[in-house]
Amino acid sequence: MIEPVALENFVITFFASAMVIVMGALYALLFAYARVHRVPRLMPFAYLSYAGLVGAVAVIGWTMHLSGFWAAVVSVMLIGYLLAPHGIWHLCEGTHRHAADGNDDAEHEHLMRSSP
Repeated sequence: MIEPVALENFVITFFASAMVIVMGALYALLFAYARVHRVPRLMPFAYLSYAGLVGAVAVIGWTMHLSGFWAAVVSVMLIGYLLAPHGIWHLCEGTHRHAADGNDDAEHEHLMRSSP
């Protein structure tokens, strides 16, 4: 059974939870902006935001007494949030590269002719 959050830790947990939202959004925003607008100097700030996210999650883990299975779940989620934007970027880049090759028009015409 997980030990409940101590009353004196409630405010800390509340603010750390808010920081998870802010730092996670800032990481995603800076990552996307740096990639879309080709501004690589913003990437260190994106990773700094991610470090803030990790710190906030660590505070939540400490104040909520997470251990064992739940600590592993939180770790997997953090790794996923670090890697997901990279995967999504490569997926979008590959999709748009395919459309830019001009193959999209030929496929569209073929689909239009074969549809009833």
